[in-house]
Amino acid sequence: MKKIVEADRIKNLPRYLFAEIDRKKKELISKGVDIISLGIGDPDMPTPDFIVKRIQKAVARPENHRYPDYEGAAFLRKAVAKYYERRFGHKIDAEKEVLITIGSKEAIFHFPYAFLNRGDYAIVPDPDYPVYAISTNMIGGRVYKAPLLKENRFLIDFDRIPESISKGAKIIFVNYPNNPTGTVANDAFYRKLVGYARKYGLLIASDFAYSEVNFQEKKTPSMFDYDKDKQFSVEFHSLSKPFNMTGYRIGFVVSNPYIIDALKRLKTNMDSGAPTFIQEGAEEALLKGDRAIKKIVDVYKRRRDVVVKTLDRVGISYNYPEGTFYIWSEVPEGYNSISFVQTLMEKTGVIVTPGNGFGEYGDGYFRISTTITDKRLVEAMKRIEKFLS
Repeated sequence: MKKIVEADRIKNLPRYLFAEIDRKKKELISKGVDIISLGIGDPDMPTPDFIVKRIQKAVARPENHRYPDYEGAAFLRKAVAKYYERRFGHKIDAEKEVLITIGSKEAIFHFPYAFLNRGDYAIVPDPDYPVYAISTNMIGGRVYKAPLLKENRFLIDFDRIPESISKGAKIIFVNYPNNPTGTVANDAFYRKLVGYARKYGLLIASDFAYSEVNFQEKKTPSMFDYDKDKQFSVEFHSLSKPFNMTGYRIGFVVSNPYIIDALKRLKTNMDSGAPTFIQEGAEEALLKGDRAIKKIVDVYKRRRDVVVKTLDRVGISYNYPEGTFYIWSEVPEGYNSISFVQTLMEKTGVIVTPGNGFGEYGDGYFRISTTITDKRLVEAMKRIEKFLS
């Protein structure tokens, strides 16, 4: 009998970082260890009640038990357009410039399938959300890692990208507010980014999952503040982070009609769309959720302060978080990312994410997530402080 062998693309596919962390967590729990996980960025707070109630009503209606529209329900695409005008001041064509997706991860993963051919380059930040590089590699594209360095505030330095890569690339991924570093990009960065993309004819794929988790007074700008005609920019949104909706798998993409149509054609051949009752909850969130977002972000800001005060006391250097719910910290002297995370886990039961899980330039760092109750976060900080003192 012929042996069944997995495809090369699967053989070469690394274990997903957060799946490995979850596996180790379960292993330690089975041994009776009191684990506090500051690893995965999965909000601990419940979805706001007004969203849940809308979904509960929607799921009871039989018409919502059928296949949804591939591109998303018209009512939700219209809600996205209203949200964009209210939040960013941009008019969006709900029919042609919006696509509803099964979370932003699905859309980001599929994006290279729609716009890269085999051998084409995508420029991705390093450290980064692993999906950018993995999806590019899966379709036979090539990845150029643009380092995010402390001395440049963890912003991409376009002058460091070789001319040959800039000319040969088709996509550049950006993510601000940034996972894992917590950096929020400034106006000067966005102007450089748009100038760079225009010069070399690149598509800007902006992962905007943390757009609303910003602790600064000035709100996070849209790419369309700079690329006003949406000529070469795509924004990937998720409701997971601003509304505590990670389990619902709902997001959306906004761009020009050509890009949206290409992604729509891909989606119609790969999935059947997001459930309509979930889309009703998303509409409720986008139209009525501004106050809920503020309450959620205030909690993350308070938790950030708890963490950085602890790190200050034990002498750990970190990138002061301007947004997201992560603290990007340097490992103590004598450790690399893996050895520190493993030692911390064994000695304290506290799980953090090794920086090299986000790329080679993440080695020497670890990421703390504050998506855990205040009580458990304080306990985790006590354990870390005792271990490092």
